[in-house]
Amino acid sequence: MPPNDVTSLLHLNTGETNDVDMIAIGLQEVNSKINKRLKDALFTDQWSELFMDVLSPFHFILVSTVRMQGVILLVFAKYYHLPFLQDIQTDCTRTGLGGYWGNKGGVSVRLSIFGHMVCFLNCHLPAHLEKAEQRKEDFATILHMQQFEGRVANGILDHDLVFWFGDLNFRIESLDICFVKYAIDSNVLSQLWEKDQLNIAKSTWPVLRGFQEGPLNFPPTFKFDVGTNKYDSSAKKRKPAWTDRILWKIKSPSKGLGAGRHRPSRGVLSVSQLCYCSHMEYTVSDHKPVAAIFAVQFASKVDKPPVEIYVADEWSRPEQAVVRYKMAVGFHRSSWDWIGLYRVGFRHPKDYVSYVWARSDDGERCLEKQLCAQVMFSEEALPKGNGEYILGYYSNTSSSIAGVTEPFQISLPRSEEGSSPTDSSGSSSEEDDSTLVLLAPKSRSPSPGKMKRHRSRSPSLAKFQGLILRPSSRDRGTSRSPSPQSCRGLPRDIPTIHVPQEELGCCGAKGKELRQAADSLEGSSFYQTVQEQGGPQRVSTDSPLARADPRNLGLLPALRLEMIDKALGRRQENVDQGYYPCRRMSPTSPPGCGTSPKEGCSPQELDSHSCAMGR
Repeated sequence: MPPNDVTSLLHLNTGETNDVDMIAIGLQEVNSKINKRLKDALFTDQWSELFMDVLSPFHFILVSTVRMQGVILLVFAKYYHLPFLQDIQTDCTRTGLGGYWGNKGGVSVRLSIFGHMVCFLNCHLPAHLEKAEQRKEDFATILHMQQFEGRVANGILDHDLVFWFGDLNFRIESLDICFVKYAIDSNVLSQLWEKDQLNIAKSTWPVLRGFQEGPLNFPPTFKFDVGTNKYDSSAKKRKPAWTDRILWKIKSPSKGLGAGRHRPSRGVLSVSQLCYCSHMEYTVSDHKPVAAIFAVQFASKVDKPPVEIYVADEWSRPEQAVVRYKMAVGFHRSSWDWIGLYRVGFRHPKDYVSYVWARSDDGERCLEKQLCAQVMFSEEALPKGNGEYILGYYSNTSSSIAGVTEPFQISLPRSEEGSSPTDSSGSSSEEDDSTLVLLAPKSRSPSPGKMKRHRSRSPSLAKFQGLILRPSSRDRGTSRSPSPQSCRGLPRDIPTIHVPQEELGCCGAKGKELRQAADSLEGSSFYQTVQEQGGPQRVSTDSPLARADPRNLGLLPALRLEMIDKALGRRQENVDQGYYPCRRMSPTSPPGCGTSPKEGCSPQELDSHSCAMGR
């Protein structure tokens, strides 16, 4: 599990990160048990959330991420570099259990940085001292299997610059554990370097030729007792080792040169390692994390972004929300491209406040003649209040941001209803509001093909005659997401299920009790009416049927509507056939389930039953 603070790990407390342009983070052995993986498949994993939360205030944006079971790679960059990071691709290779299991292997992110091809490779190789040859074979397999699309840099070693890091699991040979610990305690680490398996392999394995690494001036990072800075005290007493490493390789200038080609001048790309250290203060694992800072110097091959965006310095009126953009020659425009409006400090390209499709009628003509196209944000899509924002052009073809603006100000008066800025997403005003409340914070990516009603995915309300939706969370001023707290109390203003009197009359003793209860509350101020074929009917909320209403139990609107529709549909069939079974069917029961809540059970018991289904 992630620690509470990663500030020192990312060197955010030293000032060094102020000059950093990109950050690549490799994780291994992240919790990947089946229940955790299912949760991470639905929501962002906790490690990624932590790093995005910590880095976004420093204007770092998640460029790309890839996961293979417990191996995760994340690449961040400053937002103003995003248009110059193109051709982003990911790959992964399993090497565990002969290639069928992803507990071991490698994941990679490759991209073009100002025209130079760079690849980040995060690996978790086989453990144990005697598995050195297996580590070499697995690394060679990863290099061979990972292939990328495009005209250049199809293989990992074809890139101009490769960063290779992770739990590489190389150990210290020959020396016994007593001498290794003596060298660590005496701070004579150089006596251990020549026996390090990776140092030996760099001079003997052809596959590692050209890889460089800084001096190991920090103690071995494996294996520690979790929660301490003490080396392994278990019965196995594993020998300390530098298992966690960071290496790099610059592509040889002579590689790929044929007859008649000129050798490029020296100094086109150079790498200097400014820092290489471990962080002993982190004790959540039996490994210590390792960090490095590099200065990469190269001549920029790209001077202008693929898309240039022009916008006013401030939007104080809705009619000022006009965006003009110009696409570079050779830019691959798509009808699914869009322009997102982001708050300063956004976390990733889909973390927008609102967006507008980049579908200008004369888009192709503007691209051919290098003219500016124009789109406009609707008033409903604009955030209310004051704040700094950034516009970004998202290219569907490259799955990346192809153009950004400098921060600009939006100062619009807040609506009288007090809706929050994030509530405005440009959705059609005729959509049902309770559906928007549920789905708006869920999906943060555009829905191609649903131009006007792109937010709603729930069934049409016309299918559910006689149902009244409860007020939206925005009207109530509470959280939009369902929570256990929202299921505990039964509000006194929530509509109930309405069943015709003739249905209640066919329920025997149960129906008689319900009818008497309804009559006894004739003068009560709390009941709901609905127009049925037999006239307006009402059911008290104190009745068992009312208590079983999923809407009373705080379930999601889409689930409530579906279950009520099925339950009432079965009742209507039985009524049409002239009979009704003498039992009560809870609207929260799954189809085909004939069990009903126990007589006199509490709302809390009904809550637990329904909330389990809601989850």
